[in-house]
Amino acid sequence: MLTTLHKQLLNDYQHDFPLSTRPYQDIADALGVTEAEVLSAFTELNDNNLISRIGPVIPPNHIGVSALVAMSVPEQHLQTVADIISAYPEVNHNYEREHRFNLWFVVIASDTEHLHAVIDSIERETSYPAMLLPMLDDFFIDLGFKLDLNND
Repeated sequence: MLTTLHKQLLNDYQHDFPLSTRPYQDIADALGVTEAEVLSAFTELNDNNLISRIGPVIPPNHIGVSALVAMSVPEQHLQTVADIISAYPEVNHNYEREHRFNLWFVVIASDTEHLHAVIDSIERETSYPAMLLPMLDDFFIDLGFKLDLNND
């Protein structure tokens, strides 16, 4: 059961998250609650898999370098390989696709040398080759959604 605070956090802070030294206090002040209540509510949302992360969306290659990578992994090894890849802090996310190249992920690194070192390490650790897919055009998809949370 979502509380009013949960609903406000889910709807009102997908965009324009406060950029300050105390963003959770800023949210608390705006919503008339305590910083501890905001932190607790975000923890509950995370624990219940209603949010996956709080962080910025930075366009590709504006800070450091990034690459989309695809791998072809046998179905029976897919989860194991995905877990290995997800353990790398440089991996933004990975996902399964219905294709011969069935595991895709994004790697972000400080420079090209570090990027290639991460991908080489992933290939060694998983024993599967990786295919780098260079970005030809930059597309931005706004992943914010107005949620209808009035009918619980």
